[in-house]
Amino acid sequence: MNGSSIKRFGSIPVLLAALAGGALTGCTSGLPGFGKVEAVQDDVITAGVHSAIRRDPDLKVSDLDVNTYQGIVRLQGFVSSADSVAAAASAARTVNGVKSVRNDLRLK
Repeated sequence: MNGSSIKRFGSIPVLLAALAGGALTGCTSGLPGFGKVEAVQDDVITAGVHSAIRRDPDLKVSDLDVNTYQGIVRLQGFVSSADSVAAAASAARTVNGVKSVRNDLRLK
């Protein structure tokens, strides 16, 4: 082999590595349904938080909105006491999949 053939073929492994790396990084963001799985999980968490709050007999909630995004639960609405604010957040944390709770409940 002469020097020109080494130059010509020496860049092929670099080119192949760059192409493979680009394909791999694009692959994870383009998985069909990937965002839908997360949304379904968030819906399950939201339903679980509603159930957990309703099961607490001491928790007096008159107006409650629960939203979940990527496992982060946001509680909004009105409760009858400061103890209920803490109890609602505590109940929400017991649900599987909850990463954190943002408690925006207010006293009525």
